[in-house]
Amino acid sequence: MSTRIADLDPGGAPLLGEPLPVELANTRYAVRGTPHEGLAEPAHLAAWLRDIAPRLGNPPSEAALLAVDAHDLARALDLRDCVGALLTAALTDTVPAADTVERLNTYTRAAPRWRELTWPTAVTRTEADPITAVLAELAGATVDLLTGPDRTELRACHGPGCILHFVRNNPRREWCSAGCGNRARVARHYRRSKNPSADG
Repeated sequence: MSTRIADLDPGGAPLLGEPLPVELANTRYAVRGTPHEGLAEPAHLAAWLRDIAPRLGNPPSEAALLAVDAHDLARALDLRDCVGALLTAALTDTVPAADTVERLNTYTRAAPRWRELTWPTAVTRTEADPITAVLAELAGATVDLLTGPDRTELRACHGPGCILHFVRNNPRREWCSAGCGNRARVARHYRRSKNPSADG
């Protein structure tokens, strides 16, 4: 891995400003319908954590990010699988597998946190290692998303070949990004021009 966190390749996973659990699920993405892995190696995870650090309550230090290893990556991918399965369950209004819920809860419990006064502000502390603490924060954010008001606004992108999720912040939003929306409109126009009776 690089000796400077700023030099790490992010692996290509999009960051769209969605809630962190959705951003984690979206590290598995598609380009023109072909699936891609945004966290293929530890350096990709370190870069992704670097990029979301401003949004974390207790971001890992540069040293912790440079020390990300295959074990950390395996745990992050397992958490991502849990989050993805839970988002799908919420979208399809189905009950997720009990072991998926338990795995998420295990990540949530892995890093107990508390707030301390550091006059005149407060700081969140944990005794867990930095990556475990971040995974616990992401798991806790997943609990909040799936039990809070944004759950009803959770959507799967309707863009052609897209597998991303998003939280709808506009009643007319159907796509994860403007690019997906544009591709959907182009595909619809193409279908109509080939077959004028298609799409009404």
